Amino acid sequence: MHYGENKVQEALEKWTDIKNENNNIQLHLIGRLQTNKVKYALKIFDYIHSLDSEKLANKISDEQKKQKKKPKIFIQVNMGNEEQKSGVDKKYLNEFYNFCKNLNLDIIGTMCIPPNDSNTKKYFFEMNNINKELNFKELSMGMSEDYSEAIRFNATFIRVGSKIFGNRT
Repeated sequence: MHYGENKVQEALEKWTDIKNENNNIQLHLIGRLQTNKVKYALKIFDYIHSLDSEKLANKISDEQKKQKKKPKIFIQVNMGNEEQKSGVDKKYLNEFYNFCKNLNLDIIGTMCIPPNDSNTKKYFFEMNNINKELNFKELSMGMSEDYSEAIRFNATFIRVGSKIFGNRT
């Protein structure tokens, strides 16, 4: 069973005992990961969907050696070149991917959160093509509002929390 969490601290509080009792649970970090939280993230998460910088890649690499644990990682791509969003610029994605491979990171796919406009189809189409070019099998994109469109463009992981739990403030 796969579950997602946005925050490292909340995941540690909620999931540590549960994961110790049930090793079938796969926990995904779907929120932004700060370098100062990497050592805690690797203790609890099996997947990280938000690798967005060389600094973070180096930190994960160092920590996975210490903990002897290697999470599956998605590179976050900033498809709309939005300043307020994290992610690697798509023009530097190949270079960044090679950097990560040299660090022995287990990169399994890409992740994107497209700009909040009505044309997500365009971004999902492009992200799917990028993912295929890099020969990745996994693609993390789509949320409650656009998950069906993301699935049409081969998303293998979607985030539908508000569809299930409602919008919590």
